[in-house]
Amino acid sequence: MELYNTLALLIVVAAVFGFINHKYLGLPGTIGLMVLALVSSLIAIGLGKLGVDWVVTAGNLVRGIDFHTILMQVMLSFLLFAGAIHVDVRALGREGAAVGALATVGTLLSTALVGTVFYYLLPLFGRPTDFIYCLLFGALISPTDPIAVLGILKAARIDKKLEIRIVGESLFNDGIAVVVFMSLYEIARFGAGQATPGVIGQLFLQEAVGGLVLGAVLGYVTFWALRSIDNYQVEVMITLALVMGGTALATALHTSGPLAIVVAGLIVGDQGRQLGMSDLTRDYLDKFWEILDEILNAVLFVLIGLEMLVLDISRTTLLVGAVAIVVVLLARLASVALPLSLLRRFYQFDRATLRVLTWGGLRGGISVALALSLPDSMPRDLIVGITYVVVIFSIIVQGLSIGPLVKRLGLSTGPVADGH
Repeated sequence: MELYNTLALLIVVAAVFGFINHKYLGLPGTIGLMVLALVSSLIAIGLGKLGVDWVVTAGNLVRGIDFHTILMQVMLSFLLFAGAIHVDVRALGREGAAVGALATVGTLLSTALVGTVFYYLLPLFGRPTDFIYCLLFGALISPTDPIAVLGILKAARIDKKLEIRIVGESLFNDGIAVVVFMSLYEIARFGAGQATPGVIGQLFLQEAVGGLVLGAVLGYVTFWALRSIDNYQVEVMITLALVMGGTALATALHTSGPLAIVVAGLIVGDQGRQLGMSDLTRDYLDKFWEILDEILNAVLFVLIGLEMLVLDISRTTLLVGAVAIVVVLLARLASVALPLSLLRRFYQFDRATLRVLTWGGLRGGISVALALSLPDSMPRDLIVGITYVVVIFSIIVQGLSIGPLVKRLGLSTGPVADGH
C-alpha cells in the first residue's frame, strides 16, 4: 500500500473513532481509540469466519501497513520531541540519579528476570524456546513506553516529583532497551562468538552515548537559531526541521535517534522556551506540537488496535500472554525496587510510590514494533502474540486505573481528568 493511502486510512479511522469516543464513550482519548479499533477488529474477524468478503480486503489493507517502520522511523521522533519540550528539566535534574538508575539498571534487570522466567516457563505450555529468544522478549517488553506514559499520565494528575521519575525513565530507557535488543538480536542471528563484550560496548557507545552527544549538539544549535530571530512561522519550522533532520542524521551516523531527539527536545523546551522565544512564538509552538502529538497518538493507538486483524494468536499464546502479564509486572516491581533501594540514602520513596511506579510502567507501541521486527526464522509469532497481550492489558487496564490508583494513594495533585 502506498504511504499516502496508508496515512489516509489511519487518519480517517482515527477521526471516526475519536468522534464516537468523545460523543458516546467518554474514555481517555488514546485508550478509547484503541478499544474501538480492537472491538472493530474482533467484529471483523468474526464476520470473516462467516465468509464476509470485505473483511479479507480490510485484512489485506492492514497487512500492508509496516507497523515497525511507521512507528520507529516516522512517528517516534515527533512524539518524543512533543513530550520532551514540556518536561521540567530542572526537576528532571533533581531526580537524575533515580531516573538514570531506573532507565539502565532497571531495564537490564527486568530483561534478565523476564527472559530467565520464560525460559523455564514456556516448556510447561509445550513451547520450549532457546534462552536467547526468551531474553529477546525480555528486552523488548521491559522498557516503559514514553508514548503510552506521556499520553495517559496527562489525565492522572500525578504528584510532580513522581511524574518526573516515570516520564524521565520512559524517555530514556528505550535507548538502553534498543541497544540491549540489538545486541541480543545479533547473538541470536550470528552466535555469541560474533557479539563479544567489545562489540557490544562499541554498540552501546555508538548508539546510546552517540545519541546523547548528537542530541546536545542539535539542541544547542537549534536554541542559537531560535534566539537569533523573532518570527513564529520560521521558529516552528526550525523545530520541525530539528526533528526530521536530526532523525535522518542519527540514522546516517548509526546513533540512537530517539535519544538524540529527547535530549534536543529537553534543551529546546528549557533554554529555547525561556530564553529564545517571544510569548507569541511560545504559544504557536506549543499549539503546533500539541496538535501534532494528538494526531500521531490517535493514529498509533488505532494502529495497535487494528493489528489484531492480522495477528495469528492461538489459545496457547493467549494463556502464555496472561501469565506474561503477571511475570512482567513482578519483574517491573523488582526492577524499580532494587535501583531505588540502592539510592535510598538520597531519595525517599515509600510503598505507595513503589506501587505507582510499578503500575505506571506502561508498555506500548515500541514493544509491538520491536516484536514485529523479528524475522520468521525466530519464534516471531509466539513473541509477537505474547507482546500484544501484555501491551493491550498495560494500556487498557493499567492506563484506565492509574488515575484512580494515584488518587486513592493520596499522590494526586488534583481531580483526575477525563482525558478529553
